[in-house]
Amino acid sequence: MKKVIHTSGKRKTAIARGKVREGKGRVRVNKRPVEFYDPELARLKIKEPLTLAGDLVDQVDIDVHVVGGGVMGQAEAARMVIAKGLVQWTGDMDLKEKFSQYDRTMLVGDPRRTESKKYGGRGARARKQKSYR
Repeated sequence: MKKVIHTSGKRKTAIARGKVREGKGRVRVNKRPVEFYDPELARLKIKEPLTLAGDLVDQVDIDVHVVGGGVMGQAEAARMVIAKGLVQWTGDMDLKEKFSQYDRTMLVGDPRRTESKKYGGRGARARKQKSYR
């Protein structure tokens, strides 16, 4: 039986689900290779855990499916899936330590969400100004 690991990651309203299995080092985000992922800044964000893991990546194939949120939210959710998946695949505490030293949000979700808009103003906190003169 082949070893397969399922992981998930969230950032704001983006949700990513991923599968790590034995392979040749292919990484796909929404069924397209990560090399063709645009914009470039998001691609670099997704590739961070791959560079940190080094040649370990050549032994596994990673498929990530991301929905919701914006471009960077999706990128960070996908990156979390990749990092978590690699750590679970190897069971290597040094790798986990390396990831959390570099950036803790690779393994641990960021709980911040947007505050909802209230009445009497344009946004969550901004209010209509009033003048008594």
